Amino acid sequence: MTSIANSKGIIMLIIGDLIAYSFSLVLALTIRYGQIPSRILFMDHIISFSILFVVFIIVSFSAGFYDKQSAFILGKVQRILFQVQIVNFLIGIAFFYFAPVVIAPKANLFLYFIISTIILFIWRVIMFPVINMSRKQLAIIVGTGEDIKDLYDEINTNSRYGLIFKQHIQPQSSVDQTVSKIAEAVKSSGASIIVADLHDKNIESAMPFLYSLIFSGTQIIDASKLYESVFDRIPLSMVGERWLVENSAMALGSRRVYDTLKRLMDIIIAFITGLISLVFYPFVYLAIKLEDKGNVFISQERVGKNGKPILITKFRSMTSDDSGSYGENGGKSILKVTSIGKCIRLTRIDELPQLWSVIKGNQSLIGPRPELPALTKVYEREIPYYNVRHLIKPGLSGWAQISHQAHPHHAVAVNDTRDKLSYDLYYIKNRSLMLDIRIALQTAKSVLSRQGV
Repeated sequence: MTSIANSKGIIMLIIGDLIAYSFSLVLALTIRYGQIPSRILFMDHIISFSILFVVFIIVSFSAGFYDKQSAFILGKVQRILFQVQIVNFLIGIAFFYFAPVVIAPKANLFLYFIISTIILFIWRVIMFPVINMSRKQLAIIVGTGEDIKDLYDEINTNSRYGLIFKQHIQPQSSVDQTVSKIAEAVKSSGASIIVADLHDKNIESAMPFLYSLIFSGTQIIDASKLYESVFDRIPLSMVGERWLVENSAMALGSRRVYDTLKRLMDIIIAFITGLISLVFYPFVYLAIKLEDKGNVFISQERVGKNGKPILITKFRSMTSDDSGSYGENGGKSILKVTSIGKCIRLTRIDELPQLWSVIKGNQSLIGPRPELPALTKVYEREIPYYNVRHLIKPGLSGWAQISHQAHPHHAVAVNDTRDKLSYDLYYIKNRSLMLDIRIALQTAKSVLSRQGV
């Protein structure tokens, strides 16, 4: 399963990048001084550069350079590579010119980034795809629905995965027919792997047959787990009470260390950031007042942990307070975003007052975004298990915000919200400090690039 999901490939990428960084430094010193650097010269440089290498990995990580969904797509790899190198170059200048380091390699730094960009391009775009192309394992997929189709298409149209689906089997209402189709497909295709939606009732009835195949060397993989590994989201068509009981218990059980550290980080970061953010308050106040002389702040009721209402405060970015009352008639808000509102939304300045809500404990820095009560009623009625997202504390930013492109705004958007829920469920199941840090880094990237989330 690990090889299929390419976690080994991600580790290989990180190690390969570190080797590329080190080799680029040696090559840069060789060109700069006309000979292979001595041990003393190399050590003088590597002490300072090793700090940068760690920073470079963090920058690459936050830019999505190691994401399963982007790290292996050549066009995207090239684009991200040059973006990351520009950021790394600026960090390198700041580090060597303003930090008290042993050496001040002005010419060396410039030469290093030219060479490292070339070396990384060769490694990422040319070498890694060849190394990663191992012999594909043959598989069949058993299940129905859009999520199964998306998984089939993703695996079979992308060379980075370690398997290929030879057939797609639709489960039948008759157990004998389902078993017959699977047996025939395994025999004709020579497949050694069966990916099946084990939560499908028609497939559950064929479980004794699937169990028997294990002893002949056939590997059985739950389609929902493979889907999750590939897309970093939960396939809603495969979610039921059984899945929710199994995974919510694992995610929401006693996790004192994580919960304590997360709460501590929330308080420290929100307090420091909140104090710094006070600098912006007078400017935002003047800008809003000069535009329409309306209220500077708005307070809204949102749905918090366990469905309990919480009150959040934001800088006003619309012509009035958006209460979500349009939700009951399935309509769209008649309110408009102001000119100043567009600016503070892009930079997320409008949400700075919520930092005090984080300190108070109503929200976290990372978690599912809290929804308006009126819209929550609609979504709970239209989307199965929507209320599961309320099992944990809502956040200022979340996995759905950095992963899902179509963010519903000021309107009832059932389909977009259903997709968003699949990412919220992924976070609930897999939440950890590492995932929180990843979300925080990518949120910072979105804000700095003025993409908004």
